[in-house]
Amino acid sequence: MTNWLSSAAQRGEAIHDWLAPRRQASLRLLQESQWPTRKTEAWKYVPINVWERAELSTAVASNIEAEPIEGLNSFDIVIRDGQLQADTLAAAWPEGLQVLPLASAEAARLDWAQATFAQVKPERHLFGLVNDVLATDGLIIDVADGARIERPLRIVNIVNGGSEAHARVLVRVGSGAKVSIVEHYVGNQLSQSTGFAEYSIGTDAELEHYRFALQSGEAMHIGGSHFDLAERATLTSNLVAFGSRLSRVDMDINHKGEGAKALLNAIYLLDGKELFDLHSNIEHAVANGTSEENVRGIVADNSRAVFNGRIHIHRHAQKTLAELNNRNLLLSDRAEINTKPELEIYADDVRCAHGATVAEIDKKAMYYLQSRGIEREQAQIMLNFGFINELVDDMPNAVLAEWLRPQLRQRFAAMEVK
Repeated sequence: MTNWLSSAAQRGEAIHDWLAPRRQASLRLLQESQWPTRKTEAWKYVPINVWERAELSTAVASNIEAEPIEGLNSFDIVIRDGQLQADTLAAAWPEGLQVLPLASAEAARLDWAQATFAQVKPERHLFGLVNDVLATDGLIIDVADGARIERPLRIVNIVNGGSEAHARVLVRVGSGAKVSIVEHYVGNQLSQSTGFAEYSIGTDAELEHYRFALQSGEAMHIGGSHFDLAERATLTSNLVAFGSRLSRVDMDINHKGEGAKALLNAIYLLDGKELFDLHSNIEHAVANGTSEENVRGIVADNSRAVFNGRIHIHRHAQKTLAELNNRNLLLSDRAEINTKPELEIYADDVRCAHGATVAEIDKKAMYYLQSRGIEREQAQIMLNFGFINELVDDMPNAVLAEWLRPQLRQRFAAMEVK
């Protein structure tokens, strides 16, 4: 065990709260864990040692504010440096919705929350264990059976420079309920943070989910969103990520009830020397499930993207329909994408497909646009948008899609074709 992991384990031993029984189980696993190396398959393309070598200094601390998204009319809840800002909780919630601080939820006697903590998220994730042990604050969101929550909940997770932060979100969507949740992560100065969310989606329930992993610059963040789907549950998840010094997101979807449907769309945009690592895993444990995953990335300059997507069809998961597609666009001969789509099938009555492509920007299309009087920078933005715009258009919330477009345009303008 490295010095950093030893320190994390020691700090975890000193935490005694209502989640202690769950933390202790993860602590034991963490104490047995080894630091990833180049021979560790899940981390082989990621220079994880920059995490351990980082020297955080509060002298560079910033004070990032959570700006509202115009037209979204969301409940905006802020977690700053791993601590929930209680003053951002609403004075009153819609009928059927309960939102509580993780740190003070013991009095509410939420047995389901204690039972769910660290159960939806896979045990195999090293930094998931770190988050289990060190995340003392965050949110618990409980949507009652049959409740239809019209206003989105936006969780803004801010990590300032010099901070080490760990936060957890637990969500239960009751049977027949519907809710929209946005996880919004920001920060660009040197920091270390983990942020994990666990969702239990009930029978006939609907979750519209977004994760905006918009950390950039020197920020180091490792986290994930993890979902359990009951019978006929519907999940629509959208991930948009920028790169940074170290950025990794794990997305896990577990089909535990027949007839569940899941759609995962992901976009990552990298420039400079940025890194982004996306690992996704979809488990079809029962019959009649449907999954579709579309991942598109644009990688420029000296940046590096990693994608490992896996769909696992269990023996009893007959009549499964599953598809995985990863498409990548390289804007530089120095940029790098490591992609590994996987299908593991043990049932014989299924329809499944997977594929991956890596291509360069179409020089003929670039020439055509420039020959029509469009400047090179604008032509590049248009071609980049053409590559990912389908996934932006597919977002159920048009306000969020419109809010993203100028940010993507600004990002594209800086990603020079070389």
